Amino acid sequence: MTSQLTEIDHVAIAVNDIDAAIAWYESVFGAVVVHREVVESDGVDEALIRVADSYIQLLTPTRDDSPVAKYLAKNGEGLHHVAYRVDNCAATLEAVKASGARVIDQTPRPGSRGTIVAFVHPKASFGTLIELVEETR
Repeated sequence: MTSQLTEIDHVAIAVNDIDAAIAWYESVFGAVVVHREVVESDGVDEALIRVADSYIQLLTPTRDDSPVAKYLAKNGEGLHHVAYRVDNCAATLEAVKASGARVIDQTPRPGSRGTIVAFVHPKASFGTLIELVEETR
């Protein structure tokens, strides 16, 4: 049996100007950023807006060689990936690999806000980049 997805952790939106995006969500929806962090390993600045038990993750690159910078250059602003919570990122990633699906991360790695994450390649998942997220706190 494969590890199950437990809920949506976040929907990530790539933006050119994170402060403008935050201001828009605040003025239009009254949304408040509950977590902001620069993830050096991924070259991104992220802001999380809570929606029920999930988040909208606004992402902007902090360097030109980051995956988000490349995404923005190729596709422009918009939906970047969908992240699902899992109880065990390593087990879920192994189940994905055992199915023959292409992955970006061969092993789980540290994510923002103390999580453990791994990415499934969009060519394996009907054109959608998928992030597996295990909460560790």
